[in-house]
Amino acid sequence: MDAPGRFAGTVTDYQKHRLDYPPRLIARLVAEMGLKPGDAVLDLGCGPGNLALAFARLGLAVTALDPEPQMLEAARAAATAEGLKINFFQRGSPELTEADGPFRLAAIGRAFHWMDRAATLAMLDRILLPDGGVALLHDAHPPLEENNWYKALGKISEKYGRARMAHVKERGEGGHRRYESFLFASAFRRIDGLSVIIRKALTEDDIVGRAFSTSICARDALGDRAGAFEAELRTALRELSPDGRFAEVAKLAAVLARRPQ
Repeated sequence: MDAPGRFAGTVTDYQKHRLDYPPRLIARLVAEMGLKPGDAVLDLGCGPGNLALAFARLGLAVTALDPEPQMLEAARAAATAEGLKINFFQRGSPELTEADGPFRLAAIGRAFHWMDRAATLAMLDRILLPDGGVALLHDAHPPLEENNWYKALGKISEKYGRARMAHVKERGEGGHRRYESFLFASAFRRIDGLSVIIRKALTEDDIVGRAFSTSICARDALGDRAGAFEAELRTALRELSPDGRFAEVAKLAAVLARRPQ
């Protein structure tokens, strides 16, 4: 399911407008796993490299895979700019093999729902060390007044085709962040949650850029409807905040799954 092309054309908006994972969340994950410099970490579905870079900054030996060449190009450029050594490969989860391991940790940020989840977990069981784990990272927005812009964005995204996407239709109540059934059916049945909550200022342009960074609202995906989508979104946002200033409250979380002790 994680084929190239889905995020083609979103790289700039993704890098600039997607929420990054706070360093303290990554530090807690590394501490919980007992990772040390030189330990091998896999970033599966790495996108423009946010997680891969965060792990590499801590001295971990990072291998990063993504099926989208434009995302990998951006990730390589970011790693080079920071002088970080990361092994990048243009491959998706179906191309994982036992020869790729072993790893102490496999991290998947906002990408697990695009994968054949059962098959991916089965292969990770083969390539993770006995004390290894799988970290599924995501973000969520609590239903606060400050996040009304997020609710408006969701409604307009639905109108422009979000509900027709296969992964949205199949996930049902609770969203694609409900990983538990897949994890409990896998080898990784000892599950812990780590999270931090942030608040940050946003502008109208930030929210429009966030929308265009997603596969469902990417300019390429919307085609000739992109202009109408942006106009409708901006109108809704100006009704919420005429001065174009917004706040975002979000929970950045990692679901850490390991084998039973």
